[in-house]
Amino acid sequence: MPAADTEIRDETEVVSAWRAEQLELAGYGAAAAAELGSRHDVDLHVALGLLTDGCPPELALKILL
Repeated sequence: MPAADTEIRDETEVVSAWRAEQLELAGYGAAAAAELGSRHDVDLHVALGLLTDGCPPELALKILL
């Protein structure tokens, strides 16, 4: 595997982990945060905003997925 591919994969994993951490800190459970964090088709700001606006995490997860 070329070094560039490895770097991109490593960076993607770092970003996914950071996103999951932010989502868990906002109130999503660990499993939901990991799922949402790895889904780059899910807008992080929308996911966080749903909780900020009072949406329960379970309902927010259903909306986002």
